[in-house]
Amino acid sequence: MAKTADSLREELLTTDEEFRNLHDQHQDLEHRLTELHQKSLLSEKDELEEKQIKRQKLFLKDQMETILRQRQREEAPV
Repeated sequence: MAKTADSLREELLTTDEEFRNLHDQHQDLEHRLTELHQKSLLSEKDELEEKQIKRQKLFLKDQMETILRQRQREEAPV
């Protein structure tokens, strides 16, 4: 039986060091983004940082999704 994307993601978090590291980096950036959004007014530097964080988060998410799709293909019945 094929695993759902969520169950495979959970499995990768416990078994795949690269996936876990990408996830941890993504979470760290999410926390920093939350900190920035708690400010009442963002400076130009903050706005630049926010854009960089969003780009980096997207890059990390794309890498995680690539690993997830690859694992799904490997586990797909032939």
